[in-house]
Amino acid sequence: MAPELRGSIGAAFQSLKLHLARWSKRPNGALEAMMSDEDILAEFRAADALLEGHFILSSGLRSARYLQCARVLMDGARAERLANALAAKIPANVREQIESVVSPAMGGVIIGHEMGRALGKPAMFLERPQGRFELRRGFRIEPGTRVLMVEDVVTTGLSSREAIEAVRAAGGEVVAEAALVDRSSGKADLGVPFFPLIRIDVPTYEVDALPPELAAIPAVKPGSRAAA
Repeated sequence: MAPELRGSIGAAFQSLKLHLARWSKRPNGALEAMMSDEDILAEFRAADALLEGHFILSSGLRSARYLQCARVLMDGARAERLANALAAKIPANVREQIESVVSPAMGGVIIGHEMGRALGKPAMFLERPQGRFELRRGFRIEPGTRVLMVEDVVTTGLSSREAIEAVRAAGGEVVAEAALVDRSSGKADLGVPFFPLIRIDVPTYEVDALPPELAAIPAVKPGSRAAA
């Protein structure tokens, strides 16, 4: 083979390797492109779901930026892309254990459903009719069922820990948690392995310790639950 031909084939092969390196196996066996942090943020921007202002988080903390997951999940195709990318973040040995997906209402309902579809597992959600998470609407967890907990956003991890405890009380075993966004700067301790699609390092503040520029802006509550 002529040297120039060998060089062309070698270059093409290297290009193919680099291209394939950006792909991973989806849980259902298809190939899905890996999403970079910029890819993920682009999805939020395209949905006008990357907000700036003065926001009251579900934890009661305040922030100058907010990722509105409900809005980014409005489009079914976008929700499917994000769920597939999140499922691909979960190591294969953990995915193989998952028998069911559970998410807390309201924020986790849509992404929980999409994760159930991505993983090929049934999806249920928890509600707070009396202030504590519980399964309703005929949802049941058989004793020993291995569960993936799925949230939209994790900030302090309080809601996740309460939801995990509710699953345990119902007889399930939470093997891991997955979330679209980790706002805890990696500090949330959920007691189980945690796999977020993206980590956003945005400062949060107690209401009595706001910086002047944030205190000057009216606060809004974009989430689904009253501040703690």
